[in-house]
Amino acid sequence: MRFHITHTTRYAYAAAASESFMEARLCPPTTSAQTVIHRSLTIDPACRVTHYTDYFGNTVEQFALIHRHNHLTLASTVEVQTHPVAVPQEAYDISISEARQIYRSQPLRHYDFLHASRGIQMGKLVYDAANRLFRPGGHLGESIHALMHWVKDHFTYAPGATQVGTTVEEALEGGRGVCQDFAQAMIAILRCAEIPARYVCGYIETESQRQAAERGERHLIGAAESHAWVEVALPGGTWYALDPTNDIAAGERHVVVAAGRDYLDTAPSKGVFKGAGRTTLTASVHMRRVEPAAVRA
Repeated sequence: MRFHITHTTRYAYAAAASESFMEARLCPPTTSAQTVIHRSLTIDPACRVTHYTDYFGNTVEQFALIHRHNHLTLASTVEVQTHPVAVPQEAYDISISEARQIYRSQPLRHYDFLHASRGIQMGKLVYDAANRLFRPGGHLGESIHALMHWVKDHFTYAPGATQVGTTVEEALEGGRGVCQDFAQAMIAILRCAEIPARYVCGYIETESQRQAAERGERHLIGAAESHAWVEVALPGGTWYALDPTNDIAAGERHVVVAAGRDYLDTAPSKGVFKGAGRTTLTASVHMRRVEPAAVRA
């Protein structure tokens, strides 16, 4: 599948800012699951942009505005081709106890994705769920999917019910949240069960954005802004992508932008500004499938 995606972020200042220092993680990588065909970033007011690759392999674009400005707009445009990825059945079918032995034999390989992080802490509710859902004799793949179903059943999708700083325990107690909460709760339980998992930020094609293509498929949640899901490290090195918000394996309708330990490692944009007053942030994503006829044209 081939998609044209525009992600627009706008900061509006109550009073003019004299300086802004920002960094953005808005550049999708080319991987076995996707190929980036074209990518551009437009910034208003215009400024010089530098790039670096962070610890987790994400492309980071950073820039500074050192003159007065009333707003800041980032417009990231990308065209990307997604590909089907096969999951190795032998890694999917092994027992949890066998998987744990493999993970323990390579303690540094997935260290960052086996422990608590700034945005994902592990409390009593997390431990209880991990102990209940991951029995040593159970199959790894079946248990991972059982957890995804449990997260979907436990949460009601409710924008505004949580904030960026809401903890996993608070989200689990409330049972309401957005894709960030679904993903971080699932990751916390996986890590507690000694299974490496990372947070993925990106885009998903929903029925509303497809506008009548393949009518009859269910609506998928998460495209008005960035979407979030989970990747589990299977023994052997494959990252297996799962979307607990929609209770499905992530596939060709998902486009990865950044991955890390939690949301704080993958935030699409963040920074500081010097000035008085508050900042209003608005963000929108438009994702359109490019049909083969349009590509040939």
